[in-house]
Amino acid sequence: MSKHLPKVLLIEDTASLSHLYQQYLKDEAIDLHAVSTGAEGKQFIAETPPELVLLDLGLPDINGLDILKWVKEEQFPTHVIVITANNAVDTVLEVMRLGALDFMEKPFDAKRLSTTVNNALKQARLEDYVEDLKVTFDRHTYHGFIGSSLTMQAVYRIIDSAAPSKATVFITGESGTGKEVCAEAIHKQSNRTKEPFIALNCGAIPRDLMESEIFGHTKGAFTGAVSERKGAASQANGGTLFLDEVAEMDMDLQTKLLRFIQTGRFQKVGATKEEATDIRFICATNKDPLEEVKAGRFREDLYYRLQVIPIHLPPLNERGDDILEISQHLLEKFTREENKSFTGFSNEAAHIFRHYDWPGNVRQLQNVIRNIVVLHDNDMVLLEHLPHPLNSQLNEIQVDSTNSQPETIISKSITEEKPAEQSAIKPLALVEREAIEQAIANCDGNIPKAAALLEVSPSTIYRKKSAWPAS
Repeated sequence: MSKHLPKVLLIEDTASLSHLYQQYLKDEAIDLHAVSTGAEGKQFIAETPPELVLLDLGLPDINGLDILKWVKEEQFPTHVIVITANNAVDTVLEVMRLGALDFMEKPFDAKRLSTTVNNALKQARLEDYVEDLKVTFDRHTYHGFIGSSLTMQAVYRIIDSAAPSKATVFITGESGTGKEVCAEAIHKQSNRTKEPFIALNCGAIPRDLMESEIFGHTKGAFTGAVSERKGAASQANGGTLFLDEVAEMDMDLQTKLLRFIQTGRFQKVGATKEEATDIRFICATNKDPLEEVKAGRFREDLYYRLQVIPIHLPPLNERGDDILEISQHLLEKFTREENKSFTGFSNEAAHIFRHYDWPGNVRQLQNVIRNIVVLHDNDMVLLEHLPHPLNSQLNEIQVDSTNSQPETIISKSITEEKPAEQSAIKPLALVEREAIEQAIANCDGNIPKAAALLEVSPSTIYRKKSAWPAS
């Protein structure tokens, strides 16, 4: 029978009834197994957890309620339908309280059994799908981003969806929130990833040179143009052009940019002919673009042309424990670069980092961590290592140094990073399997406990184990 069929286990001690139920289900698209004792049922569930168990309560060796309790305590990815001749209200309430999906009173016909089984399997498939989505989207790192907060998970999902398209993306967010990182992530996720990614900061280039930087110029186009020069529009052909702080452009250049985006054609400064190029446009600003439109500093038609796929990057102070994840990552990075010995943060220092407002966002956090690593050397980042203005928070934030359970503790990874060239790179599936097997071994075979340590559900581990090839 196909291994893709859902596995169903029937635990029924009466041979005639077992045979009858199997006949009822013989035309269903399931992989049906039948046992006659509770011990056999428990062994089967423990070895290869089925999607569904049809459980008779009146077994000769083990009370069916005890099996139901065991299934739920061990968190097997298994739904249970209870079968019994006892329809007493107390019995029904008890089996439902213990987690049974449904209750079937003997006798019942083939239609009732078939409908109940199929409904249960549909629910199981839905729960597996939701769990897979959770695992897929619960990402701690993403193309240069660090952080697993809900706000960043939403950003990652938008990038996933937007990247394959050619549609223009408009990124907004405060200075230091990672707008260029976001643009690069879109490029890396797109089918243009092997082509150039060209970034221009419109706020850092003099206005009289901006047009030449974008479109290029011919020889003699202006004083100092001693040779022909390709602009970003030509350099990015086939790839992505990222214009940061686009709201800083003067109005005349905004007009030319609008036409360039609409037609894919541009003209070098001093040239008489247009050139065509194939570019994915990504723009960004740290200002409120609508306010800039209202103030007359940003063309309304350009705004709506850019605002095809908007992405807003949240400020660091809205990202919760991402602050600590980023801090630990930067601490390890700078510690390696500076050959220092820092491994983590004291509870008090972590508390300050977590509650500081970070007006300069990730860029400010990066500078603070580097300052600490360069000027100090210790195993842990302590309160006395904090530079201004974080050291001014000591009087404003009440730190409970006696608290043995801080809200978040960050520490160095158990396993030191090794450069790729110093260790063999393993397939991701193998790394995942080894991690799961190690966690299970460390937990003495307790899969729910291992799942908790791996931050996944037990059902995820059971399903992954069932998919592994036999060794």
